[in-house]
Amino acid sequence: MSHHSPGYSIVVRLRYPDLPSYLGRITSVIGKVNGLIGAIDVVDASEKQIVRDFTINATDVEHGEAIVEKLREDSEIEIIHVSDRVFLMHLGGKLEVNSRVPIKNRDDLSMAYTPGVARICKAIADDPDAAFALTIRRNTVAVVTDGSAVLGLGNIGPKAAMPVMEGKAVLFKEFGDVDAFPICLDTQDVDEIVLIVKAIAPTFGGINLEDISAPRCAEIERRLIEDLDIPVFHDDQHGTAIVVLAALVNALKVVKKSIDSIRIVINGAGAAGAAIAKLLISAGAKSIIVCDRTGAIHVGREALNSEKQWLAENTNAVKDSGSLSDVIAAADVFIGVSAKGALSVENVKKMNTDAIVFALANPDPEITPREAGEHVRVMATGRSDYPNQINNVLCFPGLFRGLLNVRAREITEDMKLATAYAIANIITENELHPEYVIPSVFDRRVCTAVTDAVAKSAIQSGQCRRDIPRKTT
Repeated sequence: MSHHSPGYSIVVRLRYPDLPSYLGRITSVIGKVNGLIGAIDVVDASEKQIVRDFTINATDVEHGEAIVEKLREDSEIEIIHVSDRVFLMHLGGKLEVNSRVPIKNRDDLSMAYTPGVARICKAIADDPDAAFALTIRRNTVAVVTDGSAVLGLGNIGPKAAMPVMEGKAVLFKEFGDVDAFPICLDTQDVDEIVLIVKAIAPTFGGINLEDISAPRCAEIERRLIEDLDIPVFHDDQHGTAIVVLAALVNALKVVKKSIDSIRIVINGAGAAGAAIAKLLISAGAKSIIVCDRTGAIHVGREALNSEKQWLAENTNAVKDSGSLSDVIAAADVFIGVSAKGALSVENVKKMNTDAIVFALANPDPEITPREAGEHVRVMATGRSDYPNQINNVLCFPGLFRGLLNVRAREITEDMKLATAYAIANIITENELHPEYVIPSVFDRRVCTAVTDAVAKSAIQSGQCRRDIPRKTT
């Protein structure tokens, strides 16, 4: 069954006779076509007619259109106009630039710009690291994409990718107070992307790579990490892996199993799947099988790219082969980063008792909680309308906040693990529940916990340029 969502929300402005019976008549029409009314607001009223805005959540675009068409069938109801709330939110974009300093008189102008600014430029020329203290670099991250692997939309290009990158920047600011700026590149050439990002790096304190297709994303990230002295992070890989590990830590507490004794099957061997496998190994997992469209990846399988070759050499020690349906038997954990419907109910029934299923394909998971039902002990998806949402916003704002606070040079494996455990530890033993193994994205404790954990890990690893500022009493 489809779910109503604000992502498919419309506002329908109606004019109709101002009689008590008509409001009930309209709400009944909307209800009969399964529309979910969120608000009803009076816009204008006269002696005989009234104008109201009806905010209605639909399940998809076609459903919204069907609701409007049903209202049109009533000749006494005039549809003045229909607005799509999502498009209204995006008019003019979601970002703007604001000055942090007032320019109200000549003195302000002389300090902010010429001649005073020349002294700041000279100071940075003498000590390039001073840019972290004296420019926006201290708190600014570039969100970089080529538009080749956007959400569930695929290769839609840089212009169409911009709304997602803007949204990412909004989340950086809202949850981590990090200033982020979208950079959408009109090239999908690895060498060009690396060259461009290196060229713009002096403006930023960190680079967040986003929605770049595999396996190119791994090479781009690797080369930038080697060449830059600021942290580079591909969120689709490592952000997903971190939040998955955080949820798995708590899910294993629910079922009373340990990570080193369970059988894990990952479906999807792209950027996210490979990163999840690597981080789970770092966390102590011993038995992991990764499947792609062909089936289980193992040593000896032909035509493997570099990422899949690494997976073949570092997972599936027993060399299991066959389809997902073949290797899912006796698995304790399923992690899907693949496609809608990839996991069947019959597959789930083959899993071990107290099965853990993370079906993370978006917008439609590999299997829904309703389908998995009683066969699963802990279920998580990437959606906000089901319990246990695996969402990267739990990771990247606090991660970069911590990195920027100590001016870190790069992100280590220990920092990723520290982030995952910090997220997991938000939920206490008393709070832990099969439907609450991962905090809400709106739990403001998460960013603070992640920030502190990352900063401390960076200091311990020697990857920082400054210590955590001491609190004064």
